[in-house]
Amino acid sequence: MKAIIQTDLDNPRALEWGEAETPQLRPGEVLVKVAAAGVNRGDLLQAKGHYPPPRGESEIFGLECSGTIEDAGDTNREVGEEVGCLLVGGGYGEYVAVPEGQLTPLPEGYDLVKTAAVVELTCTVWSNLVMTAGLKEGQRVLIHGGAGGIGTTAIQVAKALGAEVAVTAGSAEKLETCRKLGADILINYKEQDFSEELKGSCDVILDIIGAKYLNQNMRSLAKDGHLVIIGLQGGTKAELNLGRMLPLRHNISATTLRARDLDDKANIVEETVKNVWPMLADGRVTPHIHDVLPMEDAARAHELLDSGEVTGKLVLRAP
Repeated sequence: MKAIIQTDLDNPRALEWGEAETPQLRPGEVLVKVAAAGVNRGDLLQAKGHYPPPRGESEIFGLECSGTIEDAGDTNREVGEEVGCLLVGGGYGEYVAVPEGQLTPLPEGYDLVKTAAVVELTCTVWSNLVMTAGLKEGQRVLIHGGAGGIGTTAIQVAKALGAEVAVTAGSAEKLETCRKLGADILINYKEQDFSEELKGSCDVILDIIGAKYLNQNMRSLAKDGHLVIIGLQGGTKAELNLGRMLPLRHNISATTLRARDLDDKANIVEETVKNVWPMLADGRVTPHIHDVLPMEDAARAHELLDSGEVTGKLVLRAP
């Protein structure tokens, strides 16, 4: 089959549409002919050598896709069924093998391209905001990177749950996008210290930055607050004042979807489809798609996402 291949491991932009082995199905998997794939920051990190797939999994980029079942394997799925797919890798190719528990239906009213933009985002947001941090109506959540793919989705899910939403972003334009999606408190991190604006008031914080924001995040948490770290754009190591955490009963979780086991992923997919798909169907949550590019232009898509100029989601359309 054809797939995006990194021809020079020292050059994260050396991505070409080349030859690759068609995946062989393992028990419980289906073969999906890919229609479109979402572009995620994890793909950029993998191209830079910082986020390799788990041992024995596909080396091909792509953590989510949509497509049509080509071979149902030993499952009870039907050939020709249109599905969304949460992946450990492999989305940037013509075909991908997917565990049955990581398949989703297309949300009502969605085509394959729009579906490719929501699978990984919604699973990330729901599993972290609700399944991990327990966000509920009336609480305040702080979402870092509010104008990104995860951020734009998290704003809408949080508002649908009845939470008050604070966001950080780096420009007035991006903050305006967040406002239109429902954000209540807008903070330009280049001009404001979010911990001064929000000190001690956030029940949940969804963080993509990591070490750089750790102490500010802790100052922003309310009593019994929960910080969920899902990205390390600001580094991996920071000093933490445990003495401050104890009386305020603070919680910190650090999570990733890719490394979870099959049962855990299947549970996340099931809960996300059950709870978020109705929000997608009735418009409470809508994917913000920045652009759709040909899959052969994966290098260009990575360059765009790396530039920081993308608002929302990039999608690659398969040939």
